[in-house]
Amino acid sequence: MHALAAKWALSIKTLVVIVSMSLFAALGQAAELPDFTQLIERHSPAVVKITAVSKGSVASPQRGLPPDMQGLPDIFRELLERRQAPRDRGSLGSGFIISSDGYVLTNDHVVDKMDTITVILNDQREFTATLVGSDERSDLALLKIEASNLPTLTLAKEETLKVGQWVVAIGSPFGLDYSASAGIVSAIGRSIPSAHSESSYVPFIQTDVAINPGNSGGPLFNMDGEVVGINSQIYSPSGGSVGLSFAIPASLAVDVVEQLKDKGRVDRGWLG
Repeated sequence: MHALAAKWALSIKTLVVIVSMSLFAALGQAAELPDFTQLIERHSPAVVKITAVSKGSVASPQRGLPPDMQGLPDIFRELLERRQAPRDRGSLGSGFIISSDGYVLTNDHVVDKMDTITVILNDQREFTATLVGSDERSDLALLKIEASNLPTLTLAKEETLKVGQWVVAIGSPFGLDYSASAGIVSAIGRSIPSAHSESSYVPFIQTDVAINPGNSGGPLFNMDGEVVGINSQIYSPSGGSVGLSFAIPASLAVDVVEQLKDKGRVDRGWLG
């Protein structure tokens, strides 16, 4: 009887040891996961939401109708003209403040050919922005708003990213202000065909961070809170995030920003 009790006691002790080791292992794994709360709280005030509108031109009474259709009954003519009438075109994106006096960096495709650009700050203040300059090849644009003492973000000047490092994005996907998402660097130096050429001037950073329409122009942070990339593109057959996101390296943006601020354009050497 004593031998049986001793055997049961030994079994219970063994079970307790195994459970304790499992708990410690689980706690150790949890402790290794990064905590993004301080990074997001500290740097999200410098991230902005951008809305832009391109106004349609004024239609003439007979706009778009060929001469042989001018004699149509009024009801049919009105239907055709209504379908052909110009409409405002809108764009939604993100950006971030790079100087306390109001310079904002975003994507060129967010503000390209737009008549009115509005920058909305984290505290919900709205400013009409001036386009200082844009560069289609790098997909970057520099805006200016009339404000002072603004929170700012710092562009990383050196390429220090490695595949597997944690990164965080903050932006306004689908207009949902200041949403944060995290992931890892999947690849570096990706060349992606653009709408203007079969090759890209930008050596993109590829990540699995959830990026969606509206995130364009927003910052991609490393764990030190530096902006290592500007979110620019996603690959998606459906229009939503599938874990293939691409950002413009901050080291490339540093030179582009300086030229846009000085000249409003980017000059590059070429062989002809």
